Amino acid sequence: MKTKIINGRILQDGAWTDGVVLYFEDGIITEISAQNKPCDEEIDAHGCYVSPGFIDLHTHGAGGADFMDGTVDAYMTASRMHASHGTTALYPTVLSGSREDIDASCALYAEACKEKTQYAKMLGLHLEGPYFAYAFRGAQDPKHLRNPDPTEYKELVRKYPGMIKRWSCAPELEGSEEFATFLKEHGILAAFGHTEADCRDAYRLYDAGFTHITHLYSCTTTVYRKDAKRYAGLVEAAYLHDGITFEIIGDGIHLPPELLQFVYKFKPTTHVALITDSMRAAGMEEGESILGGLKTGQRVIVEEGVAKLPDRTAFAGSVATMDRVVRNMVKMGGATLADAVKMASETPAAIMKLTDTGKLQVGYAADIIIFDEEIDVKRTIADGQTVYQKQGVIKNVWQGK
Repeated sequence: MKTKIINGRILQDGAWTDGVVLYFEDGIITEISAQNKPCDEEIDAHGCYVSPGFIDLHTHGAGGADFMDGTVDAYMTASRMHASHGTTALYPTVLSGSREDIDASCALYAEACKEKTQYAKMLGLHLEGPYFAYAFRGAQDPKHLRNPDPTEYKELVRKYPGMIKRWSCAPELEGSEEFATFLKEHGILAAFGHTEADCRDAYRLYDAGFTHITHLYSCTTTVYRKDAKRYAGLVEAAYLHDGITFEIIGDGIHLPPELLQFVYKFKPTTHVALITDSMRAAGMEEGESILGGLKTGQRVIVEEGVAKLPDRTAFAGSVATMDRVVRNMVKMGGATLADAVKMASETPAAIMKLTDTGKLQVGYAADIIIFDEEIDVKRTIADGQTVYQKQGVIKNVWQGK
């Protein structure tokens, strides 16, 4: 079935274009032109923005579900909630856990991928841990932290081929360089995460495969003093090293407006991805919740728009959705709307070396969202299929061929 989107402001090459029609068929964008041709289905954008769908590189769940809950339904629930906020693709993220917990999460992901009722597409797992620095653990459960274990990670990659797409690790731990080399050989992104590594470490380890930084400013080092000398941290490396990419939690709380502005001013948008790092409470009311699986997770408190440990000594993941982080990057960070959308779509796709999504371009997947000036999502389309539509806002008009 051939579909067209009319009357939209379409994002092309970093600018919004009026007066063009976007066509897609069989899940692929086939044409973007000024010609309005007959189609099987017509979607009237009513003057709203039309952009590539958001790609969330780092999310633990949403809608009351966590990817470590142990059920396929949890994957579907979180995927559905994220789709309603403009996410067309995501990377389910697994927290530090026992070897058995991580293995079970991988197995469950494999089952969830077989479901035909996905909403936001799941493109692969992100394992956040368990190879982290104790001092920079944040809300990661300390009892599960350990050094890279070759027997463990090699078995997981072998057992679940092509499913693990990213692994965050503290590269100062013993065995981490061999770990990064192994990941690189298997096409898995190695990311700095929950780490004491500093600027010199980042430069040294970049060639080993550590090219991306997990939630910059959260559980990462900055300028520090040792004896009489000052040293640059991982934050400084993120700006100094031209090849390093990083992600930021754009909930406006993990990073205040001033830091969002700093990021936008001093790092190219090609190297910064907006993420949610959302836990199960994303899209839900505030109150008590659980970080991680229902059976083995930690109790947390959601208040003031963020999840916190019960003693309030650390954040415990965000409750943001991708529309919120894009909105914050514009209103708090001073980014143009086109740049903010790029940081939530094209840049994440490039970081993960995706060559068929992240842009509105002929030959790319029809992963498309329609939203208004407040980034209120009206429709989400993944692989050409509408997976979310706000009721009473945009209607289909069926035509003959």
